[in-house]
Amino acid sequence: MLRAEDWDRWYDVLLRAFGGVPEQAEERELWRRLTSCERSVGAWDGGELVGTAGAFDFRLTVPGGASVPAAGVTMVGVSATHRRRGLLTSMMRRQLDDVRAWGEPLAVLTASEPEIYGRFGYAAATFGLHAEIDTGRVRLSVPEGTDDVRLTYADPRATLDACEAVYARTVALRPGMLDRRPGWEEVAVLGAQTGDGASPLQCVLAEREGRVSGYVRFRVQPRYTDSGHNGEVQLQDLAALDPLSQAALWRFLFGIDLTSSLKVRGRPLDEAWQYQVSDIRRCGLRVRDQLYVRLVDLGAALQARTYQAPVDVVLEVEDAFCPWNAGRWRLSGDPEGAVCERTTDAADLALSVRELGAAYLGGVSLAALGAAGRVRELREGALAAAAAGFGSAVAPWLPHGF
Repeated sequence: MLRAEDWDRWYDVLLRAFGGVPEQAEERELWRRLTSCERSVGAWDGGELVGTAGAFDFRLTVPGGASVPAAGVTMVGVSATHRRRGLLTSMMRRQLDDVRAWGEPLAVLTASEPEIYGRFGYAAATFGLHAEIDTGRVRLSVPEGTDDVRLTYADPRATLDACEAVYARTVALRPGMLDRRPGWEEVAVLGAQTGDGASPLQCVLAEREGRVSGYVRFRVQPRYTDSGHNGEVQLQDLAALDPLSQAALWRFLFGIDLTSSLKVRGRPLDEAWQYQVSDIRRCGLRVRDQLYVRLVDLGAALQARTYQAPVDVVLEVEDAFCPWNAGRWRLSGDPEGAVCERTTDAADLALSVRELGAAYLGGVSLAALGAAGRVRELREGALAAAAAGFGSAVAPWLPHGF
């Protein structure tokens, strides 16, 4: 366990592992406050600190809307002088044992190098949409009633509470979203001033019937050419309680004066604006992996979510790193709930804990994993039925990194 008096040394080792670029004092102090030392570990070589790993105390929305305890694995780094000595494996071993002891059925992370974490049972479960939208040529068609939404500029810091209240009401609506603890709202306004030529962070609120119904935070990067202004809008985050408020905020971003492009990073794969644009080809769409999920307590995790179609399947699970999950499990579930218990019945599907992590939030199809050779069907029809049950009506999404 990390001692509070060692935090600065521990954090400096982490920064060096990620390139050694120092952070602003404000950002450093916020991460100090958010770090739980009792949930963090360090690797030592004599008196030298050479490895770091932490775990935030999160709750994660799963299909069905339940909020499930999840360890948010973070700040993992090993000094370049001590690579390939098993330090990362040792820290992952200690961490997953701790997560199990804490009674948290899930561990989640965002991976700087995805290949690293597969061997510890993590798999990509959510994906984010990136876009470079040519707003000079792409039009946005919005639903009737959008004009009734009132938009106002607001100070990003002064409106933190109002924005966080909107965010909190959206958490249960989409798998993969994080129920944030106090203090996390401040992450959104870190580095409000930048030195890259972009504007300070800006905020616009949406209101309906006198109540805040959405917000958007963004920057503007001015650009000038011989033909005139063609600045870029850089979206940081956007949340809304209803389709009209969401449409009003997106229309605002498309129409900011003296700009001709909108840069979008890590939005939900099924977000409505894609179906409101006049020319999807001029939106420069790309998809990137986001949240990696690891089932720590397989039975508790699988019965914490619901299933959009009835499923009754026996799973033969391989899990070398957390062997308490290995073996046969019968999962019975539907939209009302689920039970997952050990069984000696014949298996219907054979897979590793990684495939279950990938499919857990409903964004990766078990059938697709089967086609890739990563799920074996042992009873005819079992894979299609399980894939239908594991799906989600909305794409899972991670709203921010950690």
